[in-house]
Amino acid sequence: MAKQTFGTSHVPLSPAVRAGDFVFISGQVPVGPDGALVGGGVAAEAEQVLANVKTALELAGAGMDDVVKTTVWLRDAADFAEMNAVYARHFATNPPARTTVESRLMVDIALEIEAIAYCPQQD
Repeated sequence: MAKQTFGTSHVPLSPAVRAGDFVFISGQVPVGPDGALVGGGVAAEAEQVLANVKTALELAGAGMDDVVKTTVWLRDAADFAEMNAVYARHFATNPPARTTVESRLMVDIALEIEAIAYCPQQD
């Protein structure tokens, strides 16, 4: 099975990797198109993170409906309900399996989300 990487990053990782019919999205953080961290609270950060997940999926020919598993890291478990409200809008039908944990993150952000999608390649 050939591995394809998509997108570029300023750190040594690929935003999206396709391995056969699976697409793996690296942990996405609330960074806007200009490269700056998005502020404004958990809901604003969650919106940006999920927009970044969607963009990374699209680079690999997949979409949000193809996501089968996500992992969400929250800086503070008290932010769960606010994050979950945004998350629910992005995965309104047939939501993927999800793990959510409280974790100390590498930078001063409220959350990070990674995703795995199943998207058979078109021949």
